[in-house]
Amino acid sequence: MWRIWLIFDPRRSLVALFTFLLVLALLIHFILLSTDRFNWLDGPHKAPAVTAPAGS
Repeated sequence: MWRIWLIFDPRRSLVALFTFLLVLALLIHFILLSTDRFNWLDGPHKAPAVTAPAGS
């Protein structure tokens, strides 16, 4: 395992890893926020109830 760090620079590798994980986490959260079921900020958007016409 230690020979891998002789090939890759540890600082650049860890910065690249954390950047990738941050982008992945933001992408997952924004995808969840765009759905109706998992939007924890606005809550579920319910369609207005359809009522029968007054003349029937």
